[in-house]
Amino acid sequence: MGHKYTNRLINELSPYLLQHAHNPVEWYPWCEDAFEKASHEDKPVLLSIGYSACHWCHVMERESFENEDIAGIMNRLFINIKVDREERPDIDDLYQHAVQLFGGNGGWPLTVFLTPEREPFFGGTYYPPEARYGSKGLPDILRAVSEAYHGRKREIEATMKELKNVLARITDKVPTGEEINIADIDNASSSILRNCDLSHGGFGTAPKFPNTTQLSLLLRYYKKSSDPMAIEAVENTLRNMAEGGIHDQLGGGFHRYAVDERWQIPHFEKMLNDNALIIRVYFDAYRITKDQFFKNIAEKTLNYLFREMYHPVGGFYTSQDADSEGVEGKYFVWTKKEIESLLGRDAEIICRYYGVTDDGNYEGKNVLHIDREIKALAHEFELSENDIERIIANGREKLIAKRMEREKPFRDTKIITGWNGLAVSALIDAYQICDKDTYLDKAKETLDFTRSNLFKDDKLLHAWKDDAGKINGDLSDYAFIIASAIDMFEITFEDEYLSWAESLTNSLIQLMWDNERGGFYNSAVDENERLFHRMKTGSDQAVPSGNASTLTNLIKLSFYRDNEDYRSIAEKTLRIFYKKAIENPFNYAGLILASYLYIEGPKEITIAGKKADDEVQRLLRKIRGTYIPEKVLYVADEAKEGRNPPGFASAKGQKENRITVYICQNFTCSKPLTELEEIEKLI
Repeated sequence: MGHKYTNRLINELSPYLLQHAHNPVEWYPWCEDAFEKASHEDKPVLLSIGYSACHWCHVMERESFENEDIAGIMNRLFINIKVDREERPDIDDLYQHAVQLFGGNGGWPLTVFLTPEREPFFGGTYYPPEARYGSKGLPDILRAVSEAYHGRKREIEATMKELKNVLARITDKVPTGEEINIADIDNASSSILRNCDLSHGGFGTAPKFPNTTQLSLLLRYYKKSSDPMAIEAVENTLRNMAEGGIHDQLGGGFHRYAVDERWQIPHFEKMLNDNALIIRVYFDAYRITKDQFFKNIAEKTLNYLFREMYHPVGGFYTSQDADSEGVEGKYFVWTKKEIESLLGRDAEIICRYYGVTDDGNYEGKNVLHIDREIKALAHEFELSENDIERIIANGREKLIAKRMEREKPFRDTKIITGWNGLAVSALIDAYQICDKDTYLDKAKETLDFTRSNLFKDDKLLHAWKDDAGKINGDLSDYAFIIASAIDMFEITFEDEYLSWAESLTNSLIQLMWDNERGGFYNSAVDENERLFHRMKTGSDQAVPSGNASTLTNLIKLSFYRDNEDYRSIAEKTLRIFYKKAIENPFNYAGLILASYLYIEGPKEITIAGKKADDEVQRLLRKIRGTYIPEKVLYVADEAKEGRNPPGFASAKGQKENRITVYICQNFTCSKPLTELEEIEKLI
């Protein structure tokens, strides 16, 4: 079928940009040509940023960007640029900060108005096609912004000057000279508990996000303090999330966030980065509590990723859309009549279990969530718990089969480097807990895919699709891939992974390290992709901050490679953000986590023995199944020739020809241990 309109986005790889390729808006991708045209014609730039799984991005497209009248105004008054935030997180981060400094709320779709010099002077998020929701309509905003650009340039220049000053204060922090101490870190960690919802889990009120970095910090704080409130807060959150509508009760995987405080009604998109981080928190909760429930949820989420998000030759896709057939959540919701028609006499039990009612809980339909416990249902229906579980399992399979007949949500099939690093680390966690080779095989496959397709000229690329890698890697790409390579080394003890992590770290320092003040910029300098300001941030977003993750990587590598320069860079990075992190630990949870590693140092574990030995494998399983948040680990296998052990493992051999374990921390070591029970106790 022919299209009435085709714009420059038709040549892009991003599925999100291609969705807009037939809008009547004369879209440009982010490129020099667009800004040169804006300068030549003296027009402002309308920058629209979104992503393919974003429901309100689709709404704004249908209402405004497909509207020929509105598109005509945009084309006449502006040069229009469309950006996929997942392809260009550096652009998104910068202009999100700008809009928030203008007094607006960040989010997507992001709508920002720029000068031809890329400088923002006004912006917001979703704008309706006519006045509603307390907002002016987009056509009125377009005309007003155009008039302001042409008639009030001095005011715009003053606004830009102030904006640049504020951004400079955010970026150009001076390293603190204060002592970095454990009391500050503990107090900062415990303060997060004040934000916990004791009834439903999570933090604050609606909307609720998984906040995985904050949950990880509470687990780390519990390890340090044994504060029961910390572990209770995490368990309560993870259980309520797993039983809520934010968790896809049929297909597995977690939606991006819940719009209510009880986790029942989600924003329906599913993101790779969210699910990878969620998997790791559930596995860590299992390590501490040994509650099989947490392990099962983590594995169910992994199965979802394998089924829906895995590329046939390696690598995980980015996201699944919230919408199908143009309706948000349509793929996931049910009416009671649908379930009764499908399940017959078992429907009543299934409906009670999943909280299904005639009126529904979402626009007349039902988002499935666990509403009744098995024991309560057994009592209510006078059946055994085994019978109830069998009925629910059979009903679930029938619902899944029926749902598969529906049109699936759109899947964004680009592969993002950093998010795949998160997935590799999640897979390695799964292997450590479940001892299933398939998890390790998939982790290796994904890491190999990254090295083959997203690593060129000793540098990472950011995204891959249709056999092409593009866009220079950003700080998070390096941070998460380096972390995953270190994780892989700690499983395989194959030096190639540690060498790659070291090489990538050296490239990262060269590309993004701030030699003057310390800390890492969010992206490298690229003269062809120049932005009006270079950001350097330490706060967490949906993922831990790149600076926090890099800090952790540097400290671990300093032990594995005996490299004091890495530790010095790590300390300077921490000092840049330390004061802000202590003042605002919720938003800097990643930095607080890394601070524990910096202050206390990792637990240095050396096992002297043959890796293939049954007793060594038993010890490794014990270590991997135990919650040890900061460790460096090495098997000193004398049978493996040509290996250079890290400094902490050098000169550590077997005693009396028996497997021997050495455990050191902060320049203090245990005696060499040879008795398995004694070793397991100390671990």
